[in-house]
Amino acid sequence: MTTPPPTTERRWEIDRALDDLADGETAWAACDRATRRALLLRVHAATAGHAEAWVRAAVAYKRLPDGSPLVGEEWITGPYPVLTSCGALAASLQALEENRSPVDGFTFGEAPGGRVAVRVLPHSVWDQLLLNGFSAEVWMPPGVTRQQVRDGAGLAQLRPAETNGVGVVLGAGNITSIPILDVLYELYANNRVVALKLNPVTDGLLDVFGEVLAPLVDLGAVRILTGGADVGAYLVRHPKVSHVHMTGSAATHDAIVFGPGAEGRARKAAGTPLLGKPVTSELGGVSPTIVLPGDWSEADLRYQAEHVATQKLHNGGYNCVAGQVLVVSSDWAQKDRFLAHVRAALADAPARPAYYPGSDDRVADALASYGGDAERVGGGRVLIRNVDPADPGPALTTEYFGPVLAVVELPGDARTFLDAAVRTANDRLTGTLGANLIAHPRTISTLGSALDEAIAGLRYGTIALNAWTGVGYLTATAGWGAFPGHTLDDVQSGIGVVHNALLLDGPERTVVRGPFRPAPRALLHGQPVMSPRPPWFVSNGTAATTGRLLADFAAAPRWTALPRIFASALRG
Repeated sequence: MTTPPPTTERRWEIDRALDDLADGETAWAACDRATRRALLLRVHAATAGHAEAWVRAAVAYKRLPDGSPLVGEEWITGPYPVLTSCGALAASLQALEENRSPVDGFTFGEAPGGRVAVRVLPHSVWDQLLLNGFSAEVWMPPGVTRQQVRDGAGLAQLRPAETNGVGVVLGAGNITSIPILDVLYELYANNRVVALKLNPVTDGLLDVFGEVLAPLVDLGAVRILTGGADVGAYLVRHPKVSHVHMTGSAATHDAIVFGPGAEGRARKAAGTPLLGKPVTSELGGVSPTIVLPGDWSEADLRYQAEHVATQKLHNGGYNCVAGQVLVVSSDWAQKDRFLAHVRAALADAPARPAYYPGSDDRVADALASYGGDAERVGGGRVLIRNVDPADPGPALTTEYFGPVLAVVELPGDARTFLDAAVRTANDRLTGTLGANLIAHPRTISTLGSALDEAIAGLRYGTIALNAWTGVGYLTATAGWGAFPGHTLDDVQSGIGVVHNALLLDGPERTVVRGPFRPAPRALLHGQPVMSPRPPWFVSNGTAATTGRLLADFAAAPRWTALPRIFASALRG
């Protein structure tokens, strides 16, 4: 069914916005790097000044209970990453102003397959203190040299006066920092002025976003629009728009690129897009969590079960990178005990409303598809057992975008299981956005280089070992997006990359590593890790306080703020 056009009044509004942006492109082209850096710092200050209102608006549309620790999610995935990204982008521009590369001062290493790795976390002393035990690398494609990385870092800011027209950003409705970060990436990485169309779910953030982006709106480089599919369709097909970037599902992507319904499917099959302009995207998929067998303590089993529950239930499960398939070894002696802990962690996680449209229907579909193997746990959550890895059923091929977790069992010891799990993740699961691995330190040591080769073999844009891939999202200097190589007619988890505040040219993936155990228990096992249970864990009782303090710190990093952050984090 074709989407009806917007009203005449709405068309005039869109036309005026695009006319403004055509003038704004000239103003943006006239801004040198120092001016653009000053604009970033003003956006940073506006974000800090309106962070409280931002979080209140997010809590309202997600209907989170007053005083719930879950409010911490809105601090950590709303204002916080925008603050850190503004700072990191500003540092990259300053480096270019001073005839340096944005990667100067970052450590380079080697990754399997002849890849150059740029260590982006930890970088500052603040990283070492606040994220002790966590690290992240950006891997470049095989064959790219260190000198090529240095020379290419900066992207469009290497030639700031060469602008690239008007871009449309179709904003996400789940994580509230996504629309702002996508706008900044379009402006700074691609030199395009931006029409941001909000997802209707987030219309309550219109005023806050207007304040946060006011420096860029006043320049004429950004306009913010609201509306439904009619506005979006008119906007992306407008002749004054040169590029579209979207966050959402592959189905929505295909409707935009090829058109809806049977006609759209026919165009997709024929490879003839309806939308004759470039489209980049960050889409979802079926994200795996691969748990390697080992000899774990009861505390390890319980903690990592909370980790798995977090990967699934953070933001209610409405994350493009939410864990959906838990892959375990059928030969692991502790498998049943671990799965019992996972079930308990799902059931015990704080209750929250199903705020995202269609969630209840998707949960019902999961229950209907898997019958007696699907169980309701903790209200609206679903745990599916005995999923056949060879069966192309919905658990492996359809992103549920909700609180549904499926379990796949594969045979073997750590090495043979890992090989089979990598093949399953690559060949059976839809999407390539993120994959998680969990392994005991002794298992990591035993596997040695085989584990690094397995990480290299996983075709995912972000891979996390003993961490959640969401840490990659929160790392401003890391790239975020699908594994490279998708096409419009087989888009999987999308095309292109965002965030990437070092402005690296063509990163392949981000690899995140974290501690297997939190402090202080890690210290008792001889591991020098100071990070307690992370504030993004759904089981963290002080997440709201810690999240607020972290956002406040990102607004103004200072030594005096650290004691309160540490105290709140330890209580969590």
